[in-house]
Amino acid sequence: MGKIEKFEDLTIWKDAFEFCIWLNQLVNSTDLKQDFSLRNQIEASAGSVMDNIAEGFERQGNKEFIRFLFIAKGSLGEVRSQLYRLKVKGYISDSVFTEKTDSLIITGKKINRLISYLKESEHKGWHFKEDHESYE
Repeated sequence: MGKIEKFEDLTIWKDAFEFCIWLNQLVNSTDLKQDFSLRNQIEASAGSVMDNIAEGFERQGNKEFIRFLFIAKGSLGEVRSQLYRLKVKGYISDSVFTEKTDSLIITGKKINRLISYLKESEHKGWHFKEDHESYE
């Protein structure tokens, strides 16, 4: 793979963005749009995942990036927890719940691998040639 030049090149950011797109479609197609508290909370948490990945990347230092990746991972856990509420309230089916939960767990593992990679890296900044396969 080539050089990662912007946060949009990161698979973990793309995964988080795709979840936000799915969530927006869910809001627009169900009564979740009227459940203001839950809708606002899950939209904020999901947005926090992608936003913290982006902010950490833009800090251009591994220590800062790692810190923001941990915050993103915490938000990811919050989103997974909120999926239970979506299921209980009937906004999503059991199969969608399982699909989305499994997807978020995989994203969390990718974040963990990137954190491990960055901790072991001799590079002090993020902008370097990277083979995606080594952490994603």
